[in-house]
Amino acid sequence: MSEIRRTEIDEEWAHSAIVEAGNFIYVSYCMKNEGQSIENQINGAFDILSERLETIGLTLKSVVQMDCLFRDISDLFYLGEIMKERFEGIYPARKAYETKFIRDGIDFQVDAIAFREN
Repeated sequence: MSEIRRTEIDEEWAHSAIVEAGNFIYVSYCMKNEGQSIENQINGAFDILSERLETIGLTLKSVVQMDCLFRDISDLFYLGEIMKERFEGIYPARKAYETKFIRDGIDFQVDAIAFREN
């Protein structure tokens, strides 16, 4: 691909949820199950990430890097077990951060970079 493609564009917040640039795909603002348990929010974020990747023919196995944002970094404890289930041994590099979110009830968000093999 020689062009940059942007999809799921949000004009109000001025961002694209998916940006394809060459063989790299950048996926942002993956979150779901706001107000539910941290386990449900982590799984929900991975559901959204998976759904977005599927729209361009990829799966979670194509993810090479993730930034995991937590309201409370001590919830990092739950991430490893959920990743073992969801990523089936093909794990991306990842970082975890504690941050403030714009709304109460959001406890987890993930942004990811995926790679499309030729």
